[in-house]
Order: sequence, then C-alpha cells, then structure tokens
Amino acid sequence: MTDSKAAKLPRKTYEKELTRLQMELVKLQEWVRAQGARLVVVFEGRDAAGKGGTIQRVTEHLNPRVARIAALPRPTERQRSQWYFQRYVEHLPAGGEIVLFDRSWYNRAGVEHVMGFCTPEEYRLFLRQCPLFERMLVEDGILLRKYWFSVSDTEQQERFRKRLEDPLRRWKLSPMDLESITRWEAYSRAKDEMMVHTDIPEAPWYVVESDDKRRARLNMIAHLLDSVPYHEVPPPVLELPDRPPSTGYRRPPRDLQAYVPDHAAHL
Repeated sequence: MTDSKAAKLPRKTYEKELTRLQMELVKLQEWVRAQGARLVVVFEGRDAAGKGGTIQRVTEHLNPRVARIAALPRPTERQRSQWYFQRYVEHLPAGGEIVLFDRSWYNRAGVEHVMGFCTPEEYRLFLRQCPLFERMLVEDGILLRKYWFSVSDTEQQERFRKRLEDPLRRWKLSPMDLESITRWEAYSRAKDEMMVHTDIPEAPWYVVESDDKRRARLNMIAHLLDSVPYHEVPPPVLELPDRPPSTGYRRPPRDLQAYVPDHAAHL
C-alpha cells in the first residue's frame, strides 16, 4: 500500500467483522476446553507494530481461566543461569488452555542479539536449539502459531510520536523503544536471520502487515481461526431458577457501612 492512511479499513466495517471474529474465538475457546487441546500463539514484531492491541482484541471476550497472556519481565539472575527456554516452558498451557505470548523466547533472536544482551555464542546456540524446541512442542501435541507483525519505519515513527504526546500511552514508550529507531537495519537483519533458521514446516512464521492496525487485527484473528480445526461445542442447557419467597431478611441500615462517594454525580 503506497498510501496507508487512505487504505485504512473503515471503523464500521472493522467493528462489525471484529465482533463476528470474536464470537468465533469464543467457539474456539470452548472447543479447546472440551477437547483438552493446548494452543500457543506467539506474537512478535518491531516495537509499536500492534502486537499488544491485537492480543487485547483476541482475549477481550475470552475466559481468563482458559486464555491467558504471558508477558514475561526481564529474567532474574537465577533465570539467567538456567537453560534459556526453561522459564518459557513454565508458561506453556495445560490441557484445555490457550497461552498468548506477548513476545517470547524470540527475544534472544531480536532485542538481546541486537542490543548485546547475550553473547554471540548464546545467540548461535539459540538459532540451533529453537527449531528443535518447537518441534518437540508440536510433536507433543501443542498447536503452535507464530505471527510476526511488520510495520514500516515511517509508521513506527508516527506511533512513537503519538505515544510520546499521549499521557495515557506514554508508559508504552521506553528508552529501548527509542533506541530501536537508530538500529532499524540491525533489527531487520536479525529478523531475516531468525526467519532463515526458525521458519520450519512444523511451526512456520506468518507475517502480518500492520501499518493499518484494524486490518492487521482482523487478518491475524481470521488466520488463527482458519488454522485450527475447531468446531462449535453445544453449550450446557441452563435455566434461570425462580427466586424463592422472602424469609424475612432485612438489610442493615446504610449508615453502618462505608460507601464509595458518588463522584459521577458531580460530572
């Protein structure tokens, strides 16, 4: 798209299709729970590429006991001494669960490699072990889906600027994000090298063009749904019971309890 602003999906069209897809995600969730399936979805991409917003739309109407987000902080000193994949294994799903990794073990192939947070030997070891690790997950029955959110340099710059000016989103902008501007080509080379080693038949990468956030969200969710052989699971039949007659209960006087002030009354 040469003019990404002109090509943006209309909000009304976006919201209608998003609602439909989210209804399908609920069906997918119930199928995962009923089948005891294990679904892992990896979200990777450049800073401000739209991963977080997409994850939010995926989980918006799902049961947090079934679908959870794994967004791991920096490793502790103890975790640094472990096998690299060990702390991620702890967050893999059990039967009937969905885990969405907001960044994942691919930190080593991206930010850690580019910023020098790992040694060249650790980086090369990761590229050798990652395909083996993911093949083991798939062989054990885990449904693994990997999405790379691709954003142009001009769009990323614009999103950084908006975050800088918006007090509600300023927290999303870190010194590491700003550093990525000056290392655009280094991150590009790292991504290309990562794809060469880890785009395997058992767990391929899927690239999501994300200059248009609305379009990216719909495309990613639709692809995820198409990639999993789920079907609608009939819900249990529930009936609202009749309220039983009163047995004489009386509510205590209101002045015996502390109530939240009515802030809304002054708006």
